[in-house]
Amino acid sequence: MKIAVLDDYQDAFRHLRCYPRLAGHEVVVFHDTIKDPDALAARLAGFEAVLLTQQRTDLPASVINRLPGLRLICQTGRNTHVDLAAATARGIPVVAGSGGSVFATVELTWALILAAQRNIPAEVARLRGGQWQGSVGVGLHGHVLGIYAPGRIGARVAAIGAAFGMRVLCWGREASRDAAGKAGFAMAESRAAFFAQADVLSLHLPLNAATRGIVTAADLAGMKPDALLVNTSRAGIIAEGALAAALRAGRPGRAAVDVYEEEPVLNAAHPLLALPNALCTPHLGYVEADSYEALFGSAIDQILAFAEGRDVARLNVPAGNQPSSPTLT
Repeated sequence: MKIAVLDDYQDAFRHLRCYPRLAGHEVVVFHDTIKDPDALAARLAGFEAVLLTQQRTDLPASVINRLPGLRLICQTGRNTHVDLAAATARGIPVVAGSGGSVFATVELTWALILAAQRNIPAEVARLRGGQWQGSVGVGLHGHVLGIYAPGRIGARVAAIGAAFGMRVLCWGREASRDAAGKAGFAMAESRAAFFAQADVLSLHLPLNAATRGIVTAADLAGMKPDALLVNTSRAGIIAEGALAAALRAGRPGRAAVDVYEEEPVLNAAHPLLALPNALCTPHLGYVEADSYEALFGSAIDQILAFAEGRDVARLNVPAGNQPSSPTLT
């Protein structure tokens, strides 16, 4: 098969242990993201399979329908970016790799918290610039860690906070509240109390129709002026424009974020990057060697199964209705 691998920013794919398994197939790796549908369709012309890196590139019907040779769409994350109806209408299987590590995001969350609390990026820059100390950091022990919500990732972030001697305070839906109780973490008395009491507040919600914009300007305005808001989930869970406005107003006093409404962010074209009280990283949460091996390795499993005519785990065919795959060379 002729396979396009999209959005490999770091040129990591060809250096993974799982990559040699595609020997015998023609693999072309692209290192940038194309948003324009016309340009994307032109790039993908002639490819039989497309391997997507997380949700970095959308595949709408306007692109899928212009790729007559496309036989397989494979991705490494949840489907929020491929038009399943369009692929189904064309008879194109959409499959997904699985795996990856929640610990990669947990670790990045704590890297951001520690870096922000102790002003590490600014102090490193001062030292490299020939200066000595220029700030006083903020500790964690005895302070309140707010977790919204304590699911697979949030609960692990909470456990590390407890190990630092922080008091963990949670908020979320009923399932989150049950999970928090079983883990021995306290639930806030109210939503307002949750935002008001947290010294560090970390968001761990999936982005969907119910959670889009769930953190409002009013929520942020109720936070402490010295509090830190951390978002390693999805930018869309915060109301559009609310975080930058809140940081300018001073509540919360600081933010550490890894996610943005439109990615990649190039040429520093995002309002948070202009704010001195925002620590920003380029969506590194899952970008870790073992996580990449697991995600891409399972995606390659699906590609090879399809190429060999074996069944694949299709997202766009009802369970029990999976037709056999054609053998391709």
